[in-house]
Amino acid sequence: MRRMSVFPQHGAALGHLGLSANEIRQEVENNTSELVSDLVNQSARARFQAIRSLPMPFSERKIIRNRVNSVKQSKTIIPTNCGQQVSRSFRRFRAGLASARQYLIIWHDTLKDIGGRFGTSVLSYFLFLKWLLKFNLFSLIINFCFITIPQIVHAPNISSVTGFRGLELLTGVGYFNQTVLYYGGYNGEVIVSKPGYNMQLAYFFTIAAYLVLCGVSLIYSMSRSFQKNFVLDTGPVSGGAWRLLCSWDFSVVNEKAIQYNKNNLAIQLKESLSERLQEKNKMDLSDRIKHLSLNVLAWLLSLGLAVGCSAGIYFLGTDPELAFSFNHSPNDLTAEASTLLLPVVVSIINLIVPILYSLISKIESYSNPRAKIYISIVRNVILKMSILGILCFYWLDFVPSSVSCWESFVGQSVYRLLIFDFIFCLIGIFYGEFLLNVIGTRCIQSLGVPEFDIARNVLDLIYAQTLAWIGIYFSPLLPVMQVLKLFIIFYLKKISLSMNCQPPKHSGRAAQIQTVFIALLFFPSFVGALSMVAFTVWSLKPSSECGPFQGLDTPFHTIFSWTASIQGPSETNWVWWIFENILRSELFYYLISLIILVITYFLWQITEGRKQLINTLRQQIVNEGKDKAFLLDKMQKLQKERREKASYRPQDYDQTPHFNPNWMNTLPLDM
Repeated sequence: MRRMSVFPQHGAALGHLGLSANEIRQEVENNTSELVSDLVNQSARARFQAIRSLPMPFSERKIIRNRVNSVKQSKTIIPTNCGQQVSRSFRRFRAGLASARQYLIIWHDTLKDIGGRFGTSVLSYFLFLKWLLKFNLFSLIINFCFITIPQIVHAPNISSVTGFRGLELLTGVGYFNQTVLYYGGYNGEVIVSKPGYNMQLAYFFTIAAYLVLCGVSLIYSMSRSFQKNFVLDTGPVSGGAWRLLCSWDFSVVNEKAIQYNKNNLAIQLKESLSERLQEKNKMDLSDRIKHLSLNVLAWLLSLGLAVGCSAGIYFLGTDPELAFSFNHSPNDLTAEASTLLLPVVVSIINLIVPILYSLISKIESYSNPRAKIYISIVRNVILKMSILGILCFYWLDFVPSSVSCWESFVGQSVYRLLIFDFIFCLIGIFYGEFLLNVIGTRCIQSLGVPEFDIARNVLDLIYAQTLAWIGIYFSPLLPVMQVLKLFIIFYLKKISLSMNCQPPKHSGRAAQIQTVFIALLFFPSFVGALSMVAFTVWSLKPSSECGPFQGLDTPFHTIFSWTASIQGPSETNWVWWIFENILRSELFYYLISLIILVITYFLWQITEGRKQLINTLRQQIVNEGKDKAFLLDKMQKLQKERREKASYRPQDYDQTPHFNPNWMNTLPLDM
C-alpha cells in the first residue's frame, strides 16, 4: 500500500519545488483525496488502524476520518457487507454507552478536581465517602422494597397518632414512634395475597441478605486492594521512575485536566521520595530511647482518655434518673428532651478528644507520614469503638429489661447519635476549620492554613457507618438519614477544603491508606455491628408488645416455624430436609470452613508464587543493568585505547637504520 501521508512523494519539500501557494494547496488536496480513496477501499478494521497510524495531529486525522465516512456513505446506499454494518453499529452503541456511563458516574468531575488540587491522600477520603454512599443506597432500596412498602400498603401498624411538634427531628420519638421508621412500626402478620407474604421472613431475610452482601463486598474489596497496593505495588518497579515514565495519561487533551494530572504526578513522586529518605535516616541509641519514651507517654495519655470517656458514657447511660422509658406522657417535653444528653456527650467526646490526640502527637517525632497517619487512625479507632462497645452493652443488657418495646428504643438511640454526629460535623466544618483558617492567616500567621486531617475525617465516616449497620435491624429506614448525611457532608467538605484547608505537606501513599480504611471498615466496624445484630437475633427475647417477632423466644425461631409449616406438603419437603440435615448440621459448617481455608491457602500460594516471580524478574532487570554497565565500561576502555593509538605519530621517533659493526657477537654460540 502507498505511504499514508498528505505530502508529496520522494521526500522533497514543497517550498523547494518552485510552486506557488495555490499549487501547494492543490497538491496537498490531491494527496488527501488519494489517501481518502485508498482508505475507502479498505476494510473497517484496516481503515481504523491506518487512520490511527497517520503521522499527523489528531485534529487532521479526525478530518480525514470524517471525509472517509462521508465518501463511504455517499457510495453505499444499501450495505454490501451486513457483518461490517452490524459491527460498526455495535461499536458505536458501545461507545455511546461508555460516554453515557461517564455522565452517570456520580461526582466524576468533582473527584478529578479534588485529586488534582489536593492530592491522592485527600482524594481517598472522598472516594471512601462515595463508596459508603453506595452501601447505604443499596440498603435503602432493598429495605424499602421488601419491608416498608408491603407494611405500608397491606398492613399499617399504627395504634395511636401523636401530633408532630418538631422536636422529633432531634429526639426521634413522639410522632415517629408508630411509624415504619422503627422496629415497632412493623408486625409479623402474613399478608393475604397469592402467594402469601410473611413479614417475619421478609424482615429477617432482608436484613440478613444485606449484611451478608456487605460482608462479601468488604472482603472482596479489601483483598483486591491489598493485593494491588501491598503485594504487587512494592519495590523499585513501583518507584519514581515507573511513575515518571509510565503513569502519564496521553489521552488527555484538555489543559485543565493536564494540569490536574501533573499535580497528581508531582504529589505521588513526593510520596515515594519521602519514604526513601526516611529509610536512609538512622537514629543512634540515645535518640531511639528518647523517641520510645515519648511514644509510650503518648500512648498512655491516649489510652487514659479513651478509658475515661468510656467509663463516663457507661455511668451516664446507666443513671436511673436519666433513663428514659416509653411510659412517659407524649406531651412531656422535659422527659423527651432528656434523651438528648447522652448523644450530645458522645458527640462532644468525638469532637474534642481527636483534637487532644492531635496535640498529643505533637510530642512525637514521626518523620514518616504514613506512620503518623496510621497511629492517629489506631487511637481514634480505639476511642470510637470503645464508646460504641459500651453503648451496645448498655442497649443489650440494661434496656431489654427496662423498656417494653426495647428494639424501637435502641433504634431511636441510634437515630439520635447519627443526628448529633451530623450536627457536630457541621459545627466542626463551620467553626473548627474556618476558625483555624482565620487564626492561621490573620492572627497567628506562623500556624498557617490548616491541613486536611484525613485520619480524623475518615474515622468519623467509619463511626457513622458503624451506627448505621448497628441500627439497620432496629430501624430499617435509617439508611435514609445516612444517605442524606453523606450527600451534604461531601459538598460541605469540598467547599471547606477549597476555602479553609490546604493539601497535606507530608503525604503518605494514598493507595495503601485506602486499603487500611477498608480494613478498618471491615474490622472492627462491620464485624462488631454484625456481632451485635447476630446476638440480638439468636439470643435475646423480642418484645411482646411490638415488632414482627413478638411472641417468639428469639427472632431466629421464625425460621423454625417456617420450616415446620412446609414439612408436610411433598412439593416443599425438600426445603425442610435441607434445613434440618444440612443447615442445622455442624458437619456442614465444618466442611464450609475447611473449603474456605483450602481456598485461602491456595490463593496465598498463588500470591507467594507471583511475588517470587516478580522478585526474579526484578533481579533479572538488575542483572541486565549490571551487564549493560559492564559492556559500557569495556566500550569506554576500548574507545580510550583507540584514541591513544590514534594520537601516536611516527615522525616523533628516529626511524633511520643503523649498522652494528659487532653484529657477529649477537649470534648464538652453538651456531
